[in-house]
Amino acid sequence: MQKTVVSVELLCSKCSQKVMKLIGSIEGITSVVLDPSKNTATVIGEADPVKIIKQVRKFKKSARFQSIGPPKEEKKDDKSVSSQVHIHSLPKICQGCDVWYVVGEDYHICSIL
Repeated sequence: MQKTVVSVELLCSKCSQKVMKLIGSIEGITSVVLDPSKNTATVIGEADPVKIIKQVRKFKKSARFQSIGPPKEEKKDDKSVSSQVHIHSLPKICQGCDVWYVVGEDYHICSIL
């Protein structure tokens, strides 16, 4: 088992979904945590880090490794439960994920005109 942290731009919720789907398609992944505030994807499992970065770069070319190493084991204390969950609101869609179609108005089907 190893922990791979990939730095990738997560600008909107669609970016996050796409990155999660690409990483999730790799065999040997135990968990994936996306952190839009730090623009990172933390992957734990036995998957090859090269496969992980190749999958992410299919969507975001600027993805790069931040760290690779063994995962830290968390110690659970019954007395102190101070796990905080921060929910960051992301825009629904960013400019990079938005698809625009341009259709010309001068398009004629009949070539006689």
